[in-house]
Amino acid sequence: MAVSPIDLAADANFEGYLHGSAVSFFREHAPRPGTGPRLHRHPYSETFLIHAGSALFTVGDERVVGSANQVLVVPAFVAHRFEVLDRGEYIATHIHESDRFITEWLE
Repeated sequence: MAVSPIDLAADANFEGYLHGSAVSFFREHAPRPGTGPRLHRHPYSETFLIHAGSALFTVGDERVVGSANQVLVVPAFVAHRFEVLDRGEYIATHIHESDRFITEWLE
């Protein structure tokens, strides 16, 4: 079996089923304070590997600041969102424990 690197654009989504992987991921780059996704949930856990910046995460009834070099794990079926804080841009890899993206938007 041969394993070959896969070229991806910096803003590309990677859906595992297209490449024989059990996970999907994308790199989030939010350059402005106040930006972030609307409230949503997934039927699987989502792991956030934060590379730079910080964001205020709302996870269920909790609010927590995630910053560079931290990891946050949101359990399956828990509503969540985040908003980039005023210190600058947010760069992270969002790993979905699914071979494809499944999102239920709640707002």
